[in-house]
Amino acid sequence: MGCRRRRHGAFLSPWTLGDLTVTRFGYGAMQLAGPRVMGPPADRDGALAVLREAVGLGITHIDTADAYGPHFTNRLIREALHPYSDALHLVTKVGATRDEEGGWPPAREPVELRRAVTENLENLGLDTLDVVNLRLGDARGPVPGSLAEAFGTLVDLQREGLVRHLGVSNATAEQVAEARAIAPIVCVQNMYNLAHRDDDALIDELAGQGIAYVPFFPLGGFGPLQSSALTAVADRLDATPMSVALAWLLQRSPNILLIPGTSSVAHLRENVTGAGLRLSDDDLAELEKIGA
Repeated sequence: MGCRRRRHGAFLSPWTLGDLTVTRFGYGAMQLAGPRVMGPPADRDGALAVLREAVGLGITHIDTADAYGPHFTNRLIREALHPYSDALHLVTKVGATRDEEGGWPPAREPVELRRAVTENLENLGLDTLDVVNLRLGDARGPVPGSLAEAFGTLVDLQREGLVRHLGVSNATAEQVAEARAIAPIVCVQNMYNLAHRDDDALIDELAGQGIAYVPFFPLGGFGPLQSSALTAVADRLDATPMSVALAWLLQRSPNILLIPGTSSVAHLRENVTGAGLRLSDDDLAELEKIGA
């Protein structure tokens, strides 16, 4: 048999972000907003139910941003889960805003970053943000260049007690190194999945330093992963291709934390169950061909 199913506890195992303990399988809240991540959700009660179900399943890591909506997603999180359990940790990001066309223009000037942190605090109902990622680059991916001024602003906010831990998102390896030279980071959040493997070396380097790697678009992004090898492994295991893709990420490296998003309770449960797959060496070898 190609794999066995694990109990939830096996992949809800802990990882530490600084002094915070989170489950390796988390939840990404971006899809709770309306179409194109703009406006309120079509099914507000359904969105609240997804958040409560995530916590009910034992997830203690929720990824969000006040730019989602904007504001709507964070307000939903507050309505559904506040007052927050001591075990629950919210990770947010700053560095981009929204325009009327639904774009994501950068917002990394000091005044913009301070405003973004303040809005995250207000809409989540917090005095201190657990982790703030500095979003770099643009919608096409990372863009080389110094992050010193923007990251330095977040360091100042950390010293003021508004932020507990820092990370970077959509960053080049050089920007990750530059951030670490300025202040400690606890995570890197970049695009990575079975078919998009540019960060293989970075993941291994961060694992050696005890820094989490959090892939966004773990299932391919706005279009799902499609591969004959992925389908073949999923068919052999009587699983969905997306379940296999999530399981592969968890087995890829112990420092990978997952934040797949959904606006459906049923899909959330499917993701959690699917991530419990244990892939064999043969399965992994077949899946490795996709990234090659």
